Amino acid sequence: MKTLILGVALVAAVTMALYLWMGPPAVVPALVFGGIATLIQLAATRLGRGSESAPLGRFLQQHAAGTGLRLLGVVLIPVAVLARRDIFPPIPAAFAFVAVLIPLLFMEIRLAR
Repeated sequence: MKTLILGVALVAAVTMALYLWMGPPAVVPALVFGGIATLIQLAATRLGRGSESAPLGRFLQQHAAGTGLRLLGVVLIPVAVLARRDIFPPIPAAFAFVAVLIPLLFMEIRLAR
């Protein structure tokens, strides 16, 4: 639940910052890719629950699955930019994804302790 709350707050903050910096065209990519980053992190966190005490093989599988989800998000950025550059300018899309995902990753590390 903490991940979702922080994710929504980060999406709102990043969207506002990008709006002030780049104007209205930055709002849609900020909302979309910030939301994607939040959903990916929620899924990765859910996959990794309980893996700290699991055998090494299972831990590595869950860690790889979470990493794969995050990589999928990175791949979605150029796909969206190439498909509809008018809706998804590259800088707001990439910035929103990274600016939401990185703090959520640090929070996941902190909660895993």
